[in-house]
Formats: sequence, structure tokens, C-alpha cells
Amino acid sequence: MKYFKKPVNINENYKIYTMKKLFLLSIICISFVTGISAQELANFAGRQPVISPEIGLNQVTFRISAPYADTVKLYGSWMKDFRSTVNLTMGENGLWSVSIPAPSPELYTYNFIVDGISVNDPNNVLMQRDGTRYLSVLLVPGEATANYFEAGKRGTLSQVWYDSPTLGINRRMFVYTPYGYESGTEKYPVLYLLHGAGGDEDAWSTMGRACQIMDNLIEKKLAKPMLVVMPNGNPGQQAARTELIPEKQIDRADPKMANAYVNSIVKDIVPYIEKHFRVIAKPSGRAIAGLSMGGGHTISCANLYPGFFQYICPLSMGIRVNDENRARYDSEFKALKKAGYKLYWIACGDSDFLIESARTLDATLTRLGMKHTFFVNSGGHTWTNWRIYLNNFAPLLFK
Repeated sequence: MKYFKKPVNINENYKIYTMKKLFLLSIICISFVTGISAQELANFAGRQPVISPEIGLNQVTFRISAPYADTVKLYGSWMKDFRSTVNLTMGENGLWSVSIPAPSPELYTYNFIVDGISVNDPNNVLMQRDGTRYLSVLLVPGEATANYFEAGKRGTLSQVWYDSPTLGINRRMFVYTPYGYESGTEKYPVLYLLHGAGGDEDAWSTMGRACQIMDNLIEKKLAKPMLVVMPNGNPGQQAARTELIPEKQIDRADPKMANAYVNSIVKDIVPYIEKHFRVIAKPSGRAIAGLSMGGGHTISCANLYPGFFQYICPLSMGIRVNDENRARYDSEFKALKKAGYKLYWIACGDSDFLIESARTLDATLTRLGMKHTFFVNSGGHTWTNWRIYLNNFAPLLFK
């Protein structure tokens, strides 16, 4: 008797393979869904969602679920130094918590330290990006932070791509247009607002709360409606690094690249804005301000193109004068004085590491008989101060 092997049923095997594949895919999907969001999982399971931070009248409570952790600590930018932390206590179901006295009204960043590892608050949707870091945000309400919250009438923040022949690349900048811009015919003045080292075109809108500040100032009629243009001050970058676009290598020693970004502001950015937006295309409709590195760009822009901007506001920055550059600075500032300007507003914190350079700028303008304001407050080289400065100088523009 001969035994014959049963013929292979290709369709049947394919069905088995398909069922196995679908089963595996289902397991993966279930695993993904259960891990995507603690908030969604809590809602799905009918459990009480974790609220963190919870801001009360006199205290703030932070919570995080970490059932397998041995220690959980809290670090906040309101603390006295980077080594200061507060211990959390574990309660039921592995939920850690701590309540602290509410810090004074301000925008702070914080993180948890779980068994020595820095972790952002998974239950807080308010985040900010600082260069390559993402940080959880605590925004404490009060008079000092009134303009950091959303106004009733809000403008629009657009991501605008433009060609920069000066730098030889296509680049991105953020452009704020005030409430009513899209539906009107009015022409607006423009503030060119520059970030510092380590930042990009997103810095002022994210960490500086520039849109919220402008919305509130305009709604309260404390500032004139204006556009705010926030470019990327890194000449080799087309956009923020989060866009994963390779950077162009810039030879800063090349004489052709001297003041390349400053030149691109006047030759590329301003012409693009004045061509594509309804703006006042003359010096009386242009203001320039910047913090730290952007403050240096502001000073250079005003000096290299005297009369182009009528409102000049360097923040947390100044100049360093010596025997080799004194004559050049005097010549540039005299040319600016001759060309004319309506506002020169300097600001710096009294403990800022650049306060002496700001004082030198103040002394130089004073010696040359150039009208200006030198605003000095407490604090250092921080976004706390730069938000304060925007709140203070924006109402002075275009008046």
C-alpha cells in the first residue's frame, strides 16, 4: 500500500498566516493604546485622572504615578539653585505627590526626578521647548502674569518660509499678526523680535509668550496693533532643529560672512514682509529688538543701517569698548544719531552677566548726546526678565 502526502492547501495556509498576523497586530495595537496616554487610560478604565499641577489659592500640588519607584523628587526653576529639590511621598496605587507653597506669580519650568532620572510631568499639557530640551511649565496666575494668559481677542501666529539670497538658503520665520488683520485693510507697523543664543524662531512665541503679551497689550489698548516677526538667528539653520533639516556649514572666519545674518534681516526678511503683508514700509513703521545674541544683532543692525529702524531695543546686551574699536563705535553711533530715531531703549538685569556691557552702551550713548532709556531691574539673564521687557517696551513703539 502506498501512502500519499496530503496536498498542500495554499489558501488554507494563507488564511492561517493571515489570522496569526492579525492576532499579533491586535496585541500590538492593544499595547500601544494602553500606553499612549495616562489620561486616556484613566478615563477608559473609569479611574480618577491624575491632576498635576493643581494650583490652589496658597499652594501647588504635584503628582505622578510611579508605582515601582524608590524615590521621586521635584525640581522647579523657582527654587534657589539647581541642587534644590523637594521629596514626594507615595500614596495609594503608586501615586506620588507633594504640596508646596505657591511661588510668586510667574512662568516657571519644572521636572520630576524618578530614581535619579529626570522626567517631565506626563499629566501636564503645558510644555515649552528650550533649544533641545522640553520642559513642563507651571504658570502661576497674578498681576505679574496677567498678560501671559490668553486674551479675549487673539491674533494669528504663522510659520512663513522665505528665500534668503544673502545666506543662500530657504528659511523659516514666525509671524504674528494682530486680531483683525485678516479681515481688514489697514497697514500695520512691524516689530522684528530676535532671540538669543541657543534659541530659534520658536523661542519668543514659546518661552517669551510673545503672542499672549501682544494680544493682551493690544486688547487693553496699551500697545498699538502691530506685526511681530520672529526669525531664526542661526545663519546655518533653515529652521528649528526639530524640523530635522540639515544645517548649512558657515565659515564664520570668512570675511564674506561678517554680519551675514544682520544683512539678511535688512536685505531678505524686511523686503519679504513688506511685499507679502500689509505693513507700513518705511522707517517709522519698523522696530527691532532682541535679547542677548539678538540684542547684539539689534545693535549691529541699527549701526550698519542707520535710519532703517526708528525704534531700537537691545535687551540683556551692550558693547565692549576698547582702544581698537572706540573710533568705529563712535563713528557708527554718530551716523545713527544723524540719521535719526524715535526710541533707543536698553534693558538689563542688575545681576545679568552682561550688565557691564549694557552700562558701557548706556555710557557711550550718553557721552555722544544720544537720547535713550536704560531700564535696569533685578534678576539675571532669564526669560523672566525678557518677558517683562517686552511688556514694557512694546507700549512705547510707534507712538
